[in-house]
Amino acid sequence: MARVVKVHAYGGPEALSVEDADPGRAAKGEALIRQFAIGLNFIDVYHRTGLYPQPSMPFTPGMEGAGVVEAVGEGVTDLKPGDRVAYAGTLGGYAEVRRSAADRLVKVPAAIEDKTAAAMMLQGMTVRYLLRQTFFVQAGTVMLFHAAAGGVGLIACQWARALGATLIGTVSTDEKAALAKAHGAAHVINTKREDFVARVKEITGGRGCDVVYDSIGKDTFPASLECLRPKGLWVSFGNASGPVRARGLKQGAGVGGRRRNRRAPCGRVD
Repeated sequence: MARVVKVHAYGGPEALSVEDADPGRAAKGEALIRQFAIGLNFIDVYHRTGLYPQPSMPFTPGMEGAGVVEAVGEGVTDLKPGDRVAYAGTLGGYAEVRRSAADRLVKVPAAIEDKTAAAMMLQGMTVRYLLRQTFFVQAGTVMLFHAAAGGVGLIACQWARALGATLIGTVSTDEKAALAKAHGAAHVINTKREDFVARVKEITGGRGCDVVYDSIGKDTFPASLECLRPKGLWVSFGNASGPVRARGLKQGAGVGGRRRNRRAPCGRVD
């Protein structure tokens, strides 16, 4: 038996219950993992509250973790007991021991500790699809990234700097501003004291940003559209403050910007 977190009905944190459960034996194509660390992400809240409905109840939340392989099922040849592994994108992470499809696991190098392995994958993959697939960020790109001091934001800050892009980040405290700046943000806006639309226009000389990445939702929309250059792209990949409502939005709003909604597979937000 192993401890596992279950959700029997959608709700707040009180909906989480710790129970004993038998993870079972590794089936064909699976590995049994004893986890030493798991990632906590905002998508876990979406699952718990029912914003992202689950196919059945009860379910175990959690989308990433790291640990050691205890057993493998039939047909698994690239993993063996004792291998350190990590994964992302597979529901059921809030558990001491769990089964996982073996092809979703990656081996963890000795230089990477369990906590780092468990926390970086979902966020790292999110930043990759945001900066390299949703909009191809490159040298000279100017972007606005909300929640720049969150887990996803800090990786984005580093990646943007490495690509030669200019990242303008928003945060809610001076401490978070310093953190985002230290990780590569070119400019940081404290939204508790500053109007981020006005500051973006000031920073960009009125041009606006090529792309805006928004995981906040209700509190930053539709103002985020006003930060775009003509034909710029607004990317919604989360709604930490609540779902986006197209209230009062007129055709052509956002100085000719385009909108793209992407359901995030991850991500902590600031």
